Amino acid sequence: MPPAADRYPSPVTASAWPWPLGAATGIGSLPGTDIAEAQRIVLGELPALPHLPELPARGPGADLIGRTGGLLVELPVELYAAHWRVAPRPGRELRRARDLMERDLDQLAEQAEEYAGPVKVQAAGPYTLAAGIDLPIGGRMLRDPGAVRDLTGSLAEGLRAHLAAVARRLPRASVLLQLDEPSLPAVLAGRVPTESGFGTYRSVPQPDAADLLRTVVEAVGVPVVVHCCAPDVPLELIRSAGAAGVALDLALVKDLDPLGEAIDAGLGLLAGAAPATPPPGGRAPTSAQVADRVRQLWDRLGFPRRRLPEQVVVTPACGLAGATPQHVRAVLAACRDAGRRLAED
Repeated sequence: MPPAADRYPSPVTASAWPWPLGAATGIGSLPGTDIAEAQRIVLGELPALPHLPELPARGPGADLIGRTGGLLVELPVELYAAHWRVAPRPGRELRRARDLMERDLDQLAEQAEEYAGPVKVQAAGPYTLAAGIDLPIGGRMLRDPGAVRDLTGSLAEGLRAHLAAVARRLPRASVLLQLDEPSLPAVLAGRVPTESGFGTYRSVPQPDAADLLRTVVEAVGVPVVVHCCAPDVPLELIRSAGAAGVALDLALVKDLDPLGEAIDAGLGLLAGAAPATPPPGGRAPTSAQVADRVRQLWDRLGFPRRRLPEQVVVTPACGLAGATPQHVRAVLAACRDAGRRLAED
């Protein structure tokens, strides 16, 4: 598959991007345990680019690692001492993760069967999985490069099947995949701690990481964005792996040059411009405030304003699992209306 810059060759036309002009979306997680209500909120507040909600409060199998672990092919996982590890055979926790996902997709089909626009689904990326799943003999999968390659192949195959299941339920929609990679900067820098806490796993060279990430991007057959709400997002690695976009927290962007270079090279931006939780005693920002924050960043980068609503999607800074229901609705509405403001500029 050609790199993203070739697949979406021009940032000038809206058709170049796998989202509509002035779009907004969520990162993934929401509070609570009611998937039907969560999907109603997302479909109501984010009509241009809804996402499949994740509800980690439902417990094991609804968390990022367990939920993605349920998608792996011929690589079963289980919970042991409150941590996911490779298992000899599928067990109760894995069945629960798969049942939750199946219910989520059935509910999505019930509420959005006639939806005809883009829809985003999320899964953990290969390095966040490798840093979060143990080998049977102990230690993270990250310690064994061969195990990480096997994990990546299993993930790629599982994601293909998952995306096909989404497409069957929403036959008129186009699917966008978000790979969550919060651990990727730590993996590259050799900062992932060992089980004892006294050491760290050796760093992974950026070319090796890009190759494995590219394996997943090229296998899934849909546009991919990589989400990383951590400092030091490896933007060039993500772009070179073929991703269509990157999702990040604008508050953590300290050096504008790498971001500007990535955007200029054709990477889309899911701009985390609204706080995931309200400040103490505060309230969610207005859509005008969110739009201003995105505009200010764009102007500092020096790009023409006409490109902004095409290349940028407005999002919360990160997942909303720790927010109140009131804050969730307010933030998603502010992001949606901020996207519309940017499109009208």
